[in-house]
Amino acid sequence: MATLLHDAVMNPAEVVKQRLQMFNSQHRSALSCIRTVWRTEGLGAFYRSYTTQLTMNIPFQSIHFITYEFLQEQVNPHRDYNPQSHIISGGLAGALAAAATTPLDVCKTLLNTQENMALSLANISGRLTGMANAFRTVYQLNGLMGYFKGIQARVIYQMPSTAISWSVYEFFKYFLTKRQLESRTPY
Repeated sequence: MATLLHDAVMNPAEVVKQRLQMFNSQHRSALSCIRTVWRTEGLGAFYRSYTTQLTMNIPFQSIHFITYEFLQEQVNPHRDYNPQSHIISGGLAGALAAAATTPLDVCKTLLNTQENMALSLANISGRLTGMANAFRTVYQLNGLMGYFKGIQARVIYQMPSTAISWSVYEFFKYFLTKRQLESRTPY
């Protein structure tokens, strides 16, 4: 449920961010981008990649958590508070999850940006809709390698993010558990 709500809020933000990042973007600010997209494409443009986003985030989170737990079993089997193990396991888990879900991210980006050059090369007039069409278009334009464009940037972006997230989570878990145990201990 959290992923459904998160993506419902973040998908429009991702559309705006990606359109601002495009080479030669016509948009000069987030607000102008929102207004233009709303006026020219309607509300649906902000959710064109919603199902792709969900399809990406569910396996991403699954791979991420399973990998983190597996790595913790390997490097920290007693589950002690060990910042180094949390950083390493978190970073590697994020890297693997990011790499595995890059094809979905590439398709989501194409749906969000409606990149004119790509659409014209694929002989698509109008708007590209749906995950299946995005997958076909990416393959048509770049073959199998097209699904992995930007994989290095995606992995480099996710590694520190997930390493920091896990180390902060583990710190607070340790800190709060320690305080709770100390408050129960009779003096």
